[in-house]
Amino acid sequence: MVELAAREVGLWRLAAQGVVPRGTGATQVVERLGAVQAQDLRAAATAVALRTGAGTAHDLTRALDAGEVVRSWPVRGTLHLIAARDLRPVLALCATRAVAASARRRAELGIGEDDVAAAGDVARDLLAGGRRATRAQLLAAFERAGQGTAAGRGYHLLSHLSMTGVLCQGPLSGTEPAFALLEEQHPAQPAPDDPAAWWAARYLRGHGPASAADFAWWAGLPLGTARRAFAAVRDGFEVVEVDGVEHLVDPAVPDLVAAHRRALRGLHLLPGFDEFLLGYRDRQHVLADEHAPRVAPGGNGVFRGVVVAAGAVVGTWTRDGDGIAAAAFGEFSAAQRTALQRRAAALPSGRFT
Repeated sequence: MVELAAREVGLWRLAAQGVVPRGTGATQVVERLGAVQAQDLRAAATAVALRTGAGTAHDLTRALDAGEVVRSWPVRGTLHLIAARDLRPVLALCATRAVAASARRRAELGIGEDDVAAAGDVARDLLAGGRRATRAQLLAAFERAGQGTAAGRGYHLLSHLSMTGVLCQGPLSGTEPAFALLEEQHPAQPAPDDPAAWWAARYLRGHGPASAADFAWWAGLPLGTARRAFAAVRDGFEVVEVDGVEHLVDPAVPDLVAAHRRALRGLHLLPGFDEFLLGYRDRQHVLADEHAPRVAPGGNGVFRGVVVAAGAVVGTWTRDGDGIAAAAFGEFSAAQRTALQRRAAALPSGRFT
């Protein structure tokens, strides 16, 4: 087993995630990462664009319109971009726990099984035959059918129908992905023989070095399931030890780091909710504990964009008109300020146009 210094973890993850070197198109980026956090759609589009050669949201627009990439609630009960062909097996593996975990909230909102069934019928009537509808249009249809949507009730109906395989979001309607029937857009395909091992391998290709605990958190699976999945795929990955904990990584990553070390060590602007942070339970190797509250102020689950240098988070940034406003945890060096200006000028807008 190779011992990997903690200071190297961020560099290896930047390489595994395709920040350096960049991938080709949006579909390939999403497939490489497995799933891309997308509750903030502009941030997700920026995250994908930063990892493509073109560096714009145009190819993600094409991938959504072509049905190659969809947006749904596949893991942790949270919106993600995911390859369309991966959605069904991931829902079957991961979403069941999220559905069960939200049962109490559905009861508080007065959503019973009859309400879910009624909302599903409304969605099928509205969308059958390849039709699509925006979130507002679906919620209006629920209201007309007597299914109230206020106080988060509509959101929970939409997320529940998506996590149970009725709906998904795909092609754009204006600047937002529209809802469609999953069974029409992406017919069922044979499931992987070992879904947990399959998903663990996919996760590791785009996130390693990572531990079983990282995967369990990211996928929303029990730690025992994650450990068994890691054991099943262990022979296909390089094993490294970080601070006494076993991590697995794609065997190609060390060579990528060696070939692109200078670029990897440079300054990078990653958007809020980026997989560089959200892809792991343990973030201490790239984000010092004392700085974590500045990345997610108030602990309310909203993550700011981060400034990364030498593989570690050294500050945060937010959009400021057509530019950005960056704040260092300490002080940016002169070289970092110059690099920051260059990166800010090239930062993808994340807007669908």
